[in-house]
This record gives sequence, structure tokens and C-alpha cells, in this order.
Amino acid sequence: MSSPSKLAIEVGEEMVAGFAKKGLGQVRSSTTRDRGDGPFRRLVLRGATVIDGTGAPPWGPADIVIEGDRIAEISAVGVPGLPINDSRRPAQGDQEIDCTGKFVTPGFIDSHAHIGTPFHAENGEMMPADYIYKLWLAHGVTSVREAGCMNGLAWTCEQKAAADANRIAAPNLYPYVYFPAVNDYLKTIFTPEDGREWLRKVRDKGAAGVKFFGASPAIMQAALDECQKLGLRTCCHHAQLSVGRMNALKTARWGLTSTEHSYGLPEALFDGRTLASIDDGYNYNDEYLRFSTAGQTFLQAAKPGSQKWNDVLDAFLEAGHTFVPTMNVYDGNRDLMRARRAEWHESYTDNTTWKYFQPQRGGHGAYFYRWSVKNEVEWRDSFRIWMQFLNDYKNRGGRVCPGSDSGFMFQIYGFGFIRELELFQEAGFLPMEVLRAATLHGAELLGIEDETGLLEVGKRADLLVHNQNPLSDFKLLYGTGALRLNDEIRGLEQKRALEMTVKSGVVFDVAKLLEDVRAMVASSWPDGQSPFMSDAR
Repeated sequence: MSSPSKLAIEVGEEMVAGFAKKGLGQVRSSTTRDRGDGPFRRLVLRGATVIDGTGAPPWGPADIVIEGDRIAEISAVGVPGLPINDSRRPAQGDQEIDCTGKFVTPGFIDSHAHIGTPFHAENGEMMPADYIYKLWLAHGVTSVREAGCMNGLAWTCEQKAAADANRIAAPNLYPYVYFPAVNDYLKTIFTPEDGREWLRKVRDKGAAGVKFFGASPAIMQAALDECQKLGLRTCCHHAQLSVGRMNALKTARWGLTSTEHSYGLPEALFDGRTLASIDDGYNYNDEYLRFSTAGQTFLQAAKPGSQKWNDVLDAFLEAGHTFVPTMNVYDGNRDLMRARRAEWHESYTDNTTWKYFQPQRGGHGAYFYRWSVKNEVEWRDSFRIWMQFLNDYKNRGGRVCPGSDSGFMFQIYGFGFIRELELFQEAGFLPMEVLRAATLHGAELLGIEDETGLLEVGKRADLLVHNQNPLSDFKLLYGTGALRLNDEIRGLEQKRALEMTVKSGVVFDVAKLLEDVRAMVASSWPDGQSPFMSDAR
């Protein structure tokens, strides 16, 4: 029996229809590739130090051969401090890059991202998809799990096909479509069988996976069962409107692939209660109350190291579950001024996005209209517990993957992903563990580990060329670089490590990508001038 909505037959487009009803727009497609060279018949990177993504230490020098979009050969060509052994070098390529003194890593996988958000359209014309793609590539992101397809599944699949064919300058895209049972716009599925039928349709339409916010338990359990049968991977933002019936552990046991953010996790850790304590005046639709209260849930959970804590860790491990915490997008909750005044906003945040970020009633994630010291302290305390859980889970063999969820709460594409790497290190991950989480483990989460995630012969040529070891300081990966004192000139300079992003064998000059983005952002502001320097006064 089909629902009155006919199962949203234009699968994946019901979200766009919902936005249209609210008067919101759609991100403009990328249609041409104006940056990037290649792929080449034979490209050789000479003399690199290799960090392969497995967790193995750096080694080199090595020559890396790329044929088309594949890594064809990785050859050790000497030892540090001695001349290169020419007899061990691969044959000449059609194109060569001197990587002497440089480091090569796998490209990064952003495990939770969005190609823009139609929410921003209320504040003006949205930036084109090129703005987002170029920021991702300029920060080393070569693969993206698009967690929601807010522009519609068909649109996202069209962009994916263009990216796969290198017709546009964009990372590899993996579309996860919203499951339309519970969200702010449409409620189209009313029975478990309707859910199963809808999932079969989205699979056939090209979805790589499904994103949930919740549903009735019967529909959710049936949907997760059907996704496993169809080979669709799943993720869930455990919305507070559903988490009272299904916390993250319950859905993990039902087969959910990954939990996004932190919602549903503290509820799984409650001991002596089953629901979070909330104030009498709480209203979920008041974004300030929603997010300020969310900063208190971990404070009500079992203590780190307790029996309940350890039992929950073991249960998630048994379920083979993955966490994608997207800590960076909540970073402003513990230090609003830092997030709001980040140095990259002036050159890399466009007019429409900046306006959307400002405190406003009804704007998702724009809830800072009475953010307080108390709120920040609670979120800092919650972060410490959250981070300890993630680190403990990693140490027991669990998988935790970085995702950015940029476009909200003062977090910008690319920059937010690098901030996530910093926060993983703050949580206790070694830099090498952070890199592995952002490469191999991200590929495993998406089920593409045979395709990418490592520097390995036969893998897709998704890799990064750095002018210094990025593991020494992740701040060097920001498009703005990191402030350093140059003793030779007795002056300050911004040092950036990432020089080239290679995606599917196409070589992108990071400096040129960033130049393009700065021009796009400048054109979005009246007279080409952003107001950030005067905004604080």
C-alpha cells in the first residue's frame, strides 16, 4: 500500500520541493573545468617522502608513477643523505613533478559534508558549487560523502558524474540521500514497506547511501534492514525528536553504519535515567534552547572509565559501528569569538553565507543570539567527555572518521575539515592516527577502500603534495596557512604546506584554487570589500 505522497516518486527530490515551498533556492551547478592539468598518460612524482595512510612511518625518497587515474608504481630510489640511485628510477613520464624534500600523502576523505545549503538563499544569491569544490580541493579533500543531497539526488548524481569524468574541478562525490520520514519539510513515509520501496528506488536512482534523522522505530528498523540488503550504507543525525525511542546504540545494533555528530551517544551512556533533563521552558524549535541544552547531555552521562562507559564502548565495537563526530561545527559553542573572527572569513567567506551565520530567529545553526559564558563552559566540559569517548573507542579498535559539516555555525568548506583534524589531535589521536582516520578509515566507512584511501599501486590517484611534513602541524594545511616568524627577514609570514592536490590523476595547483575562491568571494560583496574588519566595531 503506497502513501498519499506516492512514496515521493521523484526520489531524492522531495527535499528540494520542500525548500521550494519555503522560498529557498538551489546551489548553482558546476559545468566546466577551468583548473587542473591531466590526467596524463604517464605522470611521475620524483624523490618524494611517502606517508601512505596505513599508519606506517614516512619513508623515501620514492618515485610515484601515475598512469591515467591510477597509481601504477611506487619505487624506493635511495636513502636520505645519499645521491638518488638512478638505476632504480622508473622511466620518464609525459609529465614530471620534482618532489625532492616534499611529502606525499593520500587525499583526504570528508565523511560528512554538504554541497552548500539552500538555507543560505534567504540572505541572497548562493555561491556556485565551484566555490565549495575549490575550497575542498584546496584543503586536500579528494572524496566527499555528501550527507543529505539538499539540492536533490538527481542534481547531486549529475555533479558526481561530471566529477568522475573530470569535466569539473571537484572531488569524488558519494551521495547519501535524506530518508524522508522525519524532517522539517516533509513526512512522506508512513509504513515500513513504504520505506523499503522508497529505498529500492533511491538505490536505483544512484544513491550511494542514506542519511536518517530518525523515524518511528518500526520504520527505522525496517529501513536499516533494507539498506543492508541493498548494499546502501547509512548514517544518522539522531534528532532529539526521535532519540527518546532510539539512541545511537540501538540503531547501531540494527545495522546503522555511522552516527553523525554526538546526538544519541550520551543518551546511550545514561545510567540511572533514560532521558536527558531539560528545563521547564525548553522548546526544540527554539534553536538557542536546543543547542544550549545539547551542551548538557554528556554531563548527565556515565563517567569515563565506569562500568557503563566500558559496556557501551564494547557494544558499539561489537556492532562494528563508526562515529563521524564533526566536532568542528560545534567549535563555536565553546568559544564563539574564535569561530566568528577566524582569519579566513575576510577572504574566503562569501556575503550570503556570512549573513546566514549571524544570530537570527529561525535560522538553523544561527542560535548565538544570547550565547553565554555558561553555555561555553558547559560545551567545553562536554567536549572533554565526548573526546575521551572517541579516543577510547579508537584505542579499542573502533573507527572514528573526520567530517566537516561546513556551511553552519561559522564553519567554512575546507577550513572546517582541517579544524576537524586539529580537534582529533586534541582528543588524543596521534597525528599519524588522524591522517589514517582521514584517509584509510574514511575509505572503509564509505566502502571504497579498494579504490582510494592509501598510496598503493592500483589505487585511484588521489594524493597530496606538501612542501613539509603535514603531521608536524595540521595548521599548515589551512588555505590561509599558519603564522610563522621568519628569522632571516625578521618578519612574520603565513606558511602553507599543501602545494598540489591530485584527484583521479588531475593535478590542481592549490594557490590557483585559492586565488579563484578569493575572487568569487570578493565579487559577492558590494564594491568587492568584505566588512569583517569593521564588523566588530
